[in-house]
Amino acid sequence: MSLATYIGCNIEILINDDESSDEFFYIGSCFADELNLLDVKKYQFTTPYVYEVSSHWGIEISEYMNPETCAQSKKKLKKLCEILDNYIKKDDFFEMYSCWVGEEADKREGETTLQINDFDINQINIPEKTLVRFEK
Repeated sequence: MSLATYIGCNIEILINDDESSDEFFYIGSCFADELNLLDVKKYQFTTPYVYEVSSHWGIEISEYMNPETCAQSKKKLKKLCEILDNYIKKDDFFEMYSCWVGEEADKREGETTLQINDFDINQINIPEKTLVRFEK
C-alpha cells in the first residue's frame, strides 16, 4: 500500500503528470486513480477541484514517524504551501488530506486549520487521515 496526499482547491491549478520528473515533488498523478480522487472529494473535501500531490510518498508529520521521512514531509509541505500561495487569493484556502490508497472514504481522524504563510513547521502534527485547511 501507498500513502497518498491530496489537495482540494477552489480553483484549477497546473498539474504535471510526468512521473519521470526529477522534481522531488509535483502536483499530478502518482498512486491514485480517478475513483480515489472522487472518493476524497466526496468524503473529505469541500472544494470542487481535487489533485494528488505526487512525491512518491505522502505528506505525514508526526512524532511517531521515522525522522528522515518526517523531515522530507516537512520539506514537501513547505514546497506545497509555496506553490499554492501563488494560486490562491486573500481570504481563500486549500485543503490537504493524506491516507493510504483505498482509504479515501474512511472516517477522518482529525482536522486542523493553519495560515498558509504563518505556521512553525516544527510545531505542527499532521498524521494520516487528518484534514488540514490552509487559509490565506
